[in-house]
Amino acid sequence: MAFKPLHDRVLVKRIQGEDKTKGGLIIPDTAKEKPAEGEIVAVGAGARKDSGELIAPSVKAGDRILFGKWSGTEVTLDGQELLIMKESDILGIIA
Repeated sequence: MAFKPLHDRVLVKRIQGEDKTKGGLIIPDTAKEKPAEGEIVAVGAGARKDSGELIAPSVKAGDRILFGKWSGTEVTLDGQELLIMKESDILGIIA
């Protein structure tokens, strides 16, 4: 199924964190927090100003990003868990 976000929304795939600590301890699934890092899968056309002018998004598909812990809406598309969030929920791009 193809999905195209509207306006200033983006579709994000979470990037899974490490299974071990720096000291080598294995973290069980029940103790893991959901990662706040992801990769952008698709981007909407952008927001509009009051004048109707389009504001282009600052991110593009393939960018690695950081986002807030409670950001976005979880959806399942083609058996894959993804997030739909506004561009303003993105904290930054990982270079």
